[in-house]
Amino acid sequence: MTLVAMKREVFDSLADERLGWACMEPTFMQIRGKDISVKSETISKLTEGQRALCMFRVMYDHAKNSASEYYAWICYLLDIPDFWSGVMNGLNFFRDTSMIGLLNQTKEVLETRNLKLGRQWSDATLLDLDRDNELLNTISRLFGSFQEIAPASLKQISTYIRSNPQEFVILEN
Repeated sequence: MTLVAMKREVFDSLADERLGWACMEPTFMQIRGKDISVKSETISKLTEGQRALCMFRVMYDHAKNSASEYYAWICYLLDIPDFWSGVMNGLNFFRDTSMIGLLNQTKEVLETRNLKLGRQWSDATLLDLDRDNELLNTISRLFGSFQEIAPASLKQISTYIRSNPQEFVILEN
């Protein structure tokens, strides 16, 4: 278990979005650019709360910038069942029913599309939305919902971290 050393005033002053990232930064530095086995091993060594935060941040940080990235990252996570279940377990840990509902809705839409077109999760690319107006409209709507829900998710998670700092940080004076 790796805890981040952080000054109390920094911990108290970080915005909701920044707090979760700051708690996971050392883990992200260990796994960035590594293969799946290294990522999985590193993540398995985290506490339940850290793992929940890590998997949320992996999904959120990669999906938050555009509808195309949201689409591609949801497909990527679904292509690696342990990662998808890690995200969903993390959201369950934080009791984030709104984001769970949205991600399940997104999964259902994309599963239906894949079945209809005979595609696999790994076939998804950032360019799919440029080539398929129906997909673009659907993902744009879902991404809009993601953008609406995410601030509440970040608030819920940061509230948990602030209530349980010993799971994430070593506070320094």
